[in-house]
Amino acid sequence: MKNVNSYYESAYDLLDAGKSDSSFYLFEKAKQTFLDNKDSLGVAKCLVNMAITQREKGDLFGAQETSLEALKYLDKNKPNNRIYLSTNYNNLAMSSHSLQDYKSALEFFDLAIMFSDDPLNTNIFLNNLALSYMQLDDFDSAVKIYQKVIQKVKSDSKSYARVLSNLAIAKWKRSKDYNPVPELRKALLIREKESDLWGKNSSYAWLSDYYQDRKLDSSLYYARKQFLVAKTLNSGDDQIKAIERLIKVISPDSVTFYFNQYKIISDSIQQARSAAKNQFALIRYEVEKNKADNLRLEKENAEKQNRLVRQRAITGASIFLLLLAVGGGTLWYKRRKQRLELEAQNRVKETQLHLSKKIHDVVANGIYRVMSEIEHGDEVDRDGVLDKLENMYHQSRDISHDVEQETITEIPYNEQLASLLKSFAADHRKVLIAGNDAEQWDYISKRIKDEVKHVLQELMVNMKKHSQAEQVVVRFEKSDQKLNIFYKDNGVGIPQEKSNGKGLANTVSRIESLGGEITFVNEPGKGLNITTTIPL
Repeated sequence: MKNVNSYYESAYDLLDAGKSDSSFYLFEKAKQTFLDNKDSLGVAKCLVNMAITQREKGDLFGAQETSLEALKYLDKNKPNNRIYLSTNYNNLAMSSHSLQDYKSALEFFDLAIMFSDDPLNTNIFLNNLALSYMQLDDFDSAVKIYQKVIQKVKSDSKSYARVLSNLAIAKWKRSKDYNPVPELRKALLIREKESDLWGKNSSYAWLSDYYQDRKLDSSLYYARKQFLVAKTLNSGDDQIKAIERLIKVISPDSVTFYFNQYKIISDSIQQARSAAKNQFALIRYEVEKNKADNLRLEKENAEKQNRLVRQRAITGASIFLLLLAVGGGTLWYKRRKQRLELEAQNRVKETQLHLSKKIHDVVANGIYRVMSEIEHGDEVDRDGVLDKLENMYHQSRDISHDVEQETITEIPYNEQLASLLKSFAADHRKVLIAGNDAEQWDYISKRIKDEVKHVLQELMVNMKKHSQAEQVVVRFEKSDQKLNIFYKDNGVGIPQEKSNGKGLANTVSRIESLGGEITFVNEPGKGLNITTTIPL
């Protein structure tokens, strides 16, 4: 009996709770555990669920890629694999249908039906198959399928209404003389009785399409009804389709309003799909990277043990040689050691003295001046005091930067960035980094590196102070002689009163001084997206 995979159980709980993004991350972790245990079916189950999530979030190409990967772990000859095969082929078919690749959708729906042992699922797959035939204008095939299915779903009112409505439309599409309204209204009554919002959305859409060339006021009435239901469902795609119907039949003076609504919703859908695609790629990359890091650490630990054994052997041999060394050599070694220690101590004292002087000149004197103004002034200029204190903060931070440059010059730049970003992680906050390989920073000038480091520090300080974020993702990418930096968090966004602060103004100024661009996409309550592009 295989051990229980806790990641898999937790992923399903999150999926049931509607937290698909978090469940995707845990399914990826669960997949790695199943791989380690050589459990092929477990791997396939994770991939099938991940692919469905990607399709539902609009990452259609990613969904196809993940579903095709799942097929590698499913055995067509094992009965307990059949339900996952049928589900996976249906997901491939629906993704292909959404991408308007209807011929591929037909092939995948046929495979989903072939592996389905559940009559309810089979009827759903047949309904979807007929929809793809309709998109290819093969209405005869669609009608045959619907006439076959409708006899099997009469006991299920929702399924019956769906098939009845689709059958009526297929007949009308096949022959424009056919009147589908009685069946469409019958299906709509069932859906209203069952409070089936998705079904009502479909009925309103079909009725609006039918009346478009026959009765404009009826077409307008049903288009408006569909738009309201689509808003209730929070379905951007269906809102877009409803607006397209409204624009065709609405009065000219209302077109501008709906056109603006179309643009807003369309941009929102595109942004959400791009974010989903990027997010799923980052999640899978981070999990793979963590696995690689763990293997690398195991290898390094083994190498350290070997080095320790060799060092002990060398140390023993050195002690033996030292015992044989002449007294003069020992005395010379001691004196040289004392001299080196004294020089090191002197360098430390000089550094401490230099740092102490800087702190005294910049911080102590500045605070003293502010205290004097507060003590002796008739009125306290609160904004002025805050500006002076912020200036001293930046100066003191520059001192820290100077010391860091003097004392830590040999640390690779990518490790410096990783250390900086990870320093903002906490028990309640994850910081994920992607694309920060050493090769990424080859042939990039010191000036760009310094400015990037300052900008990232400013963004992370701003995040820690204001965002309340639980997860931060920073990704680096180099292409077409440009360095791209993507920042995303799931916090509250930039408060209005902070959007014009000096910190963010300095960030913009630094990037523009490099000839680059920085874009802030602020979604109050959902988080902050920042895209930075710097020419190389």
